[in-house]
Amino acid sequence: MADKGTYVEDSYERDTRYIPTRITADGRDGFAVEPGRYRLVVSRACPWAHRTILTRQLLGLEDVLSMGVCGPTHDSDSWTFDLDAGGVDPVLGIPRLKDAYEARPDGYKPGVTVPAIVDTTTGQVVTNDFDQIVRDLVTEWTEFQRPDAPDLWPDALREEIEEVSGLVYEDVNNGVYRCGFAGRQESYDRAYDQLFARLDWLEERLSDADYLVGDQLTLADIRLWPTLVRFDAAYHGHFKCNRNKLTEMPALWAYARRLWHDHDFGSTVNFEHIKSHYYGVHTDINPTGIVPKGPDLSGWEVR
Repeated sequence: MADKGTYVEDSYERDTRYIPTRITADGRDGFAVEPGRYRLVVSRACPWAHRTILTRQLLGLEDVLSMGVCGPTHDSDSWTFDLDAGGVDPVLGIPRLKDAYEARPDGYKPGVTVPAIVDTTTGQVVTNDFDQIVRDLVTEWTEFQRPDAPDLWPDALREEIEEVSGLVYEDVNNGVYRCGFAGRQESYDRAYDQLFARLDWLEERLSDADYLVGDQLTLADIRLWPTLVRFDAAYHGHFKCNRNKLTEMPALWAYARRLWHDHDFGSTVNFEHIKSHYYGVHTDINPTGIVPKGPDLSGWEVR
């Protein structure tokens, strides 16, 4: 699933066993970039999938890479296409993403995760490595990007982008999950302190900057933003990340809203799906499955 992981001394560790196959311009792994051949499968609830949605939109790849959207809730076995007529993806012709994983010749076992890119000619998942998918959309799909597409991974900034993205990944993207899925008080306390120390660092970094690295939108921003947009809706309450709300961190809140409006990130967000997923699927944390009515998220629409 999106949140697959293991526990080491009651501390949550994300499972990062991804399919290493890549879709490249030269097709060196057997899968060449080709308009209309592949389908990006996502859930609007999942932050890892959200990063691929944002990248696809920013680069203008919508007409060459179609997108299937799974429903926000799922069982322990697979993400499902219950938003589509008859509960079947109209392009892939399957009701469960698991079917595309099982079509792989290697019998991939670690878990059915989104995002996943499926080859429509064979019906099999090619890759589910969210980070490599994003990088390859930037560097391998250049022929099909819109003419004014932003350079999200410029050569001159790559080292800093990688450094900042790594810190965000470890302390924030994974940090909220380590808080939410902690099995002991000590594990939770450690994750909580690490998360908010990094958020304080980001707050200071963004106090006099519009973007995380340089003076332009980069993959570092795409790494951070999907966590921020879910913070008050899910992580603050459901994952007990409750020292501050995002709305109480002025620089981060202004930054997050700026990307929502100025780069149209807001059009990729579905708060209903986000809340339904986190509160409805994680029954080990929320046994009743009740989805809260709050918080008030209308502030996102205010410039």
